[in-house]
Amino acid sequence: MQQRITDDLDALLSVLPPHLEEAVRQSNRSDELLEVVLDLGRRPEARFVAHEVTLDEQEVSREELDYVVERIGEFTTDNRAGIERTLHRISCIRNRQGDIVGLTCRVGRAVYGVIDIIQDIVESGKNILLLGRPGVGKTTLLREAARILAEHKRVVVVDTSNEIGGDGDIPHPAIGRARRMQVPTPALQHEVMIEAVENHMPEVIIIDEIGRELEAAAARTIAERGVQLIGTAHGNTLDNLLMNPTLADLVGGIESVTLSDEEARRRGTQKTVLERRAPPTFDVVVEIQDRQRLAVHHDVSAAVDALLRGRPLTPELRIRDEEGRVRIETTPAVRRPLPEAERRASVPQKLPDRALRIYPYGVGKNKLQQAAQNLDIPLQLVDKVSAANMVVTLKNYYRRRPQPISSAEERGIPVYVLRSNTVRQMEACLAEIMGLPVEPVDPFAEAMQEADEAIRRVLAGTEMVELQPQPAFIRRLQHEMAREAHLVSHSQGREPRRRVRIYREER
Repeated sequence: MQQRITDDLDALLSVLPPHLEEAVRQSNRSDELLEVVLDLGRRPEARFVAHEVTLDEQEVSREELDYVVERIGEFTTDNRAGIERTLHRISCIRNRQGDIVGLTCRVGRAVYGVIDIIQDIVESGKNILLLGRPGVGKTTLLREAARILAEHKRVVVVDTSNEIGGDGDIPHPAIGRARRMQVPTPALQHEVMIEAVENHMPEVIIIDEIGRELEAAAARTIAERGVQLIGTAHGNTLDNLLMNPTLADLVGGIESVTLSDEEARRRGTQKTVLERRAPPTFDVVVEIQDRQRLAVHHDVSAAVDALLRGRPLTPELRIRDEEGRVRIETTPAVRRPLPEAERRASVPQKLPDRALRIYPYGVGKNKLQQAAQNLDIPLQLVDKVSAANMVVTLKNYYRRRPQPISSAEERGIPVYVLRSNTVRQMEACLAEIMGLPVEPVDPFAEAMQEADEAIRRVLAGTEMVELQPQPAFIRRLQHEMAREAHLVSHSQGREPRRRVRIYREER
C-alpha cells in the first residue's frame, strides 16, 4: 500500500502570530517540520527533522504566547491542548504561579499505509505491545491499526491526551470507524480502560502510553476478558521493559525462585534464579527501531524466558525498502549483554604455561580455587606480586590503585578486574585467560547468589555486607531476601551506583 500523509499544517500555523507563521512558511520545509517552540524571553524556533531554524531575532513576548493560547483548545491537567479535528498538540510550560511561560506546538500527521509492515500481526487477533523511543512512530501505527481493524471489528480507542484521535469531540478521520473515549486526566486512564470494556463491548481496545502500575493491571484485566489489546509503553526494547519494575508485569513479571539441588544441577545454574512470574499480558512485542525497521518477538513468553536465562534471542526483523516493499528476515542469535571479567592490561588470550600463578587482592581465595577446580585448571595462589603471572581483584579495589596493583602494572603483570566476588565471575575470567569456551554468566542469578552469600555472612556474625550496584528491580528482590531472613537492608548511593547493604540489626 502506498503511504499517504495528511497534516492539516495550515490549521497549526494559523494559531501562530502572523510574522512567525510567515517565517515558518518561508523556510520551505514544512513537510519536515516537527514543532515550533516559543519560550518567554527567548527567540522562537522551528525544529525540523535534521535541523533547527530561528524564526525571529526578537524574543518571545507574553502577548505572543497569549495570542496562541486564545486560538487553541483548553489545556487539560497534563498541560496539553489541541486544535479541533486535527492531530496537532500544543504543550505548555508554567511558572510556579501557574502562568504559561512556554509553548511547544507539535505537528500531528496522519500517515496512511504504514501498517502494512505488521498488518498480518495486527489482524491475527493477538495482543500487541509497541516499543520505541519518542517520535519513532508508535502512535502513528496505533492510529492505522485502529482504522484497519474498525473496518470489520468493534474498536474503542482510549485516548488519554487526544493524540490518537485528535482534539475536540469529533475524532479525526485517521482512526476510521473506531470509537474514541477521552480521558479526563491521565491519572484516570486505567478506569477508562475498564469502563470501555464493561460499557461498550469492544472486540479491540487501542491504548497509548501504558506507564503506571494501575494501567498495567487494567491491561491484564482486559486481556483476560478476551479483548484484543494493542498498546504502547515506555521503553525501547523488551529488555528495557523487563528491567522496569512497574511495567514488567506486561510481559509476565519477574520473581525470585529457589530451586532444588537436583534442579539446579540439571540447569547448571545457582539455586536462586529469576523466572517469569505469570503469562504475559501481550502475546507479541514489536520493537520499532526506526520508521522503516522493526524487530518482532512473536512469542513473548519464550523471549522473556530466554532473557532471564541468558540464552540467545532471535527476533524477526521487518524492513521496508526504498521501493516500499516489506522484507522479513530472521536476525542472528543475539545474547543479552552479560557482565564479564574485565581486563585492564593487554595479555594473550592463552598463556604459554597452563599453571596460573595468581596474586589475589580482595577476592575470596577459596572461591578462586573452587573456580579453578571446576574448570580443571592448575592454579597456584602466591603471596607476592613478583611471584605472580597475573593479579585478580575487584572493581572497588582497582579504583583505589593500592600498592600491590600499582606494582603489578609497573612490572607489566596483567590485572584482571572482576565485577563481583563470585565463583561464576571467577570461572568466566579463568576460562577467558585459558582460551576455554566461556559459559555466559547469568547476571540475575549472580545477583541473587551474591545476596544469598551476604545473608549467610551476616547471620554468621558479620555486621554489614554491601552488595554490587544493581538495577531497581533486582535491588527489590535482594531486599525481599533480606527480610525473609529477618535481617535489615537499605539502598545506598545514586544511580547507576545504587546498591543494597544488609545488616544484622537496625542502624
